[in-house]
Amino acid sequence: MKNVIEQETRRQVRFLRLPEVLARTGLSRSTIYVRLDQGRFPRPVSLGARAVGWIEAEVDEWIRERIDESRVADSRPRP
Repeated sequence: MKNVIEQETRRQVRFLRLPEVLARTGLSRSTIYVRLDQGRFPRPVSLGARAVGWIEAEVDEWIRERIDESRVADSRPRP
């Protein structure tokens, strides 16, 4: 994901708030935070005392990785 951050520094960075992250991923709030604890979801960025946001490109990359993983699993021969 480091490459994503480097690419985003060249473009405009957009932050997604939690409702948008939930809508894009289809995950629940609790699942997002469980995966954060497991290191399996992009970390949010502090936007202020009581606000966080996710970098849009990192969330998009996470979604693409899930799609790629599912396609690899679908292409395996079944017994």
